[in-house]
Amino acid sequence: MKTHLTRRALPAFTLVEMTVVISVSLSLISFATASARAWKRNSDRADCVAALRNFQMTVRSYQNLYGYSDGMHQVSVNGSCDIADQLLQRDLITKNQHRQATGKETCSGGGTYSRTQPDRFPLQGEAYLNCSLSIAPENHSPDASASW
Repeated sequence: MKTHLTRRALPAFTLVEMTVVISVSLSLISFATASARAWKRNSDRADCVAALRNFQMTVRSYQNLYGYSDGMHQVSVNGSCDIADQLLQRDLITKNQHRQATGKETCSGGGTYSRTQPDRFPLQGEAYLNCSLSIAPENHSPDASASW
């Protein structure tokens, strides 16, 4: 009498189950990637607005400390009327902040900083430094700058 050895199938995923697992995994990865991009974009905006705010506060502090009025032009000190140069010479800003103010360094989102009049103190509600991405969808401009 012959005995047949039966081979038992090991438990495994079927092709359909594998396809479902892969498609769900890809969906989750695409969602995570989109969320990470949005987080990075918002982080860059917050970093840029903080840099604009810090520079504005430094300019206002300098203006108040040395008795300048809003809209007044900087007096030439050491041959320069540029406010950012004066702040750097007095160690009120770092070299990196000076590079940002003079447009030689970009914001974290890739925008460039610019000043309308480097030798004039801004009027109330006016920013001394602006980012080129302030009108882009990234909106690198502060929500409320009227008190600046």
